[in-house]
Amino acid sequence: MRYQFYTCDVFTEQRFGGNPLAVVPNASGMTTAQMQQIAREFNYSESTFVFPAEQGHTCKVRIFTPTQEVPFAGHPNIGTAFTLANIGAFGSIKDGLNVVFVEKAGLVPIAIREMKGQIWCELKAPEVLSIRETAPVELVAAAVSLSPADIVTRTHQPQVASVGLPFLIAEIENRRALTNAAPYLPAIQDIEKAGLVPDIHLYTNSADDFDIRTRMFAPLDGVPEDPATGSANCALTAMLSSYQPARDGQFSWRIAQGVEMGRPSILNARTLKENGEVKGVWIAGHCVAVSRGEIEVE
Repeated sequence: MRYQFYTCDVFTEQRFGGNPLAVVPNASGMTTAQMQQIAREFNYSESTFVFPAEQGHTCKVRIFTPTQEVPFAGHPNIGTAFTLANIGAFGSIKDGLNVVFVEKAGLVPIAIREMKGQIWCELKAPEVLSIRETAPVELVAAAVSLSPADIVTRTHQPQVASVGLPFLIAEIENRRALTNAAPYLPAIQDIEKAGLVPDIHLYTNSADDFDIRTRMFAPLDGVPEDPATGSANCALTAMLSSYQPARDGQFSWRIAQGVEMGRPSILNARTLKENGEVKGVWIAGHCVAVSRGEIEVE
């Protein structure tokens, strides 16, 4: 059976920037094994497969890395919403549109808007913030080929956080150290053996056009480095909001990722904090269509 697919670049306004994504807009009839094979064939950090709506929501979306299915991810949701809007699956979006995807992590609301002739999408993370275990500075530094002195612990220790998909998050001293970071597989395997999440999201504060610059390494998931990780940046900004001295407020960040890979990405995150708790986190950006075709599945 033949299935139509589309690819796009997510969190960018320029083709061949951002994070590439493959989308199968009608995956009805596919098995889990077939979806995993296709995701491995595309070999992007994620590929998505769209199924008919359930319980009155817009559609069901399943997300696969080259090695496994994941319950939630940022750029696949943004890119899937963009692709479906771009091929006319939602009808006119001239006046804006809100959709809801059903995923393993829960419901993912997405706002779709036209801005200056381009499609802009913003998702809300499906879960509230959970802050989990801390990790030894020395182990995290070794996992990203840095010195322990490059890890900043003034606000938090290297720590696992999630709003639908967990990441081990560490602050880095400066952009030089962020640029020098590289995954070191034996130490990353040691992190996993210690029962910690081995997907590492690094960030440093920035004083230029961006508030934060980030990198994300997940080699055990078949993703040596990711150019734009919406779910990780959602977890990061929600965690930073929780550490804000202000008890209440709305906070926002302009985030750069993928620069070191030659795939610069721009992510816009915002959070809402009420009564000292993070009530919601959103991530937004543009996408660019790249290709389309058919894939045959036996």
